[in-house]
Amino acid sequence: MLINRLLVNGSKVTNMIIDAHCDALLKMWANDASFESSPELQVNYKKWKSSSVKVQCFAIFVPDDVPEESQFRAALEMVDLFFEQIIKPYDDIKFISSKQDLLELDEHEKGAILTLEGCHPIGHDLTKLKTLIRLGVRAVGLTWNQANAVCDGIGEKRGAGLSAFGEEVIHLLNDEQIWTDVSHLSYQGFFDVMKLAKYPIASHSNAVAIAPHHRNLDDKQIEAMIQKDGWIGVTFVPYFLTDADQATISDVLRHVNYFIARGAENCLGLGSDFDGTDTFVKALYDHMDYNHFIQQLRSVLTDEIVSKISYQNFVNKFPRQRSS
Repeated sequence: MLINRLLVNGSKVTNMIIDAHCDALLKMWANDASFESSPELQVNYKKWKSSSVKVQCFAIFVPDDVPEESQFRAALEMVDLFFEQIIKPYDDIKFISSKQDLLELDEHEKGAILTLEGCHPIGHDLTKLKTLIRLGVRAVGLTWNQANAVCDGIGEKRGAGLSAFGEEVIHLLNDEQIWTDVSHLSYQGFFDVMKLAKYPIASHSNAVAIAPHHRNLDDKQIEAMIQKDGWIGVTFVPYFLTDADQATISDVLRHVNYFIARGAENCLGLGSDFDGTDTFVKALYDHMDYNHFIQQLRSVLTDEIVSKISYQNFVNKFPRQRSS
């Protein structure tokens, strides 16, 4: 029960990390990449076991070129990959479905969480979302960049907010104690969610004041997340970090410091987006670089704040308390 002990001891120095977003499942599904040791994956078993990442979230993301009638099946195939290639083969990888599961991880164990990036695979069918939740999904991104039956994404010119069906989705997530993920959501949709969601999360989003990308959060959105006791994962996607040709760890630190300056110290974490981008932060390519990154965080922040960002805020805010 390592995490439980560290939470009790609060200030204990640790490099333990929880990463709220990666797209390894997409690469495994699309390219038949093996989770064991495929060099194509930034997140694979061998790298993970050698790293300080204690818990990794694995996103189900169905590409938009998959025909509509095949999208839910593709999502289920990724769920199957999660259990068959990530959970089943390894005694030291534990499926996490609740805060209780997080707290009960032993020192030698890693935890894997299943998430959904975009509700397009469920169409207009709430039963499909209920099925994914029963299969273990614990955070639900409402959209990717395009529009779907729930809401418009940030790339949709119309910029509409939640639909009536989208409101049903939020109520279900509230009832099931599941995080509602606002990353990729339209601006109007973001604030519609803030009115309804009990458990908002931005799994991989940065600060627009530092990098003016439309996927990033502005000050009004950051304040709304703080007021709703939400969680924000700083991401390592270079074009969400800087307009410069090369992103560095210093750029990541600038976003971290900005969020803290806005009052988000207790809402902040990490959502790398490993395996979800083809450009990379210098010296922060995969799990193996996390130790160096945490040391850089410690050079500018207290150990207490680094512990909050690296794992403690995520654990504190995990919505579902116990496994059903």
